[in-house]
Amino acid sequence: MQNEKYGSYVLWGHAILQQEEILQAERYAASATVTRDTKFVEASGTLGAFDSQREAELVGLAWARAWVDSHG
Repeated sequence: MQNEKYGSYVLWGHAILQQEEILQAERYAASATVTRDTKFVEASGTLGAFDSQREAELVGLAWARAWVDSHG
């Protein structure tokens, strides 16, 4: 999980390990959470599946920035 301060918000990018079969390559589902003053503001649904944890977290952060830009 990565976080960043963005204006008056704190954004969280999440990567959730998705492995349906033991022989299948690891994939990570991306999602995001937006908080303000330590309170929950908004969360995304699943934003897609990605090959790396970092990529999934970055997609989550990008979604959260876009949400703040359109609602903040």
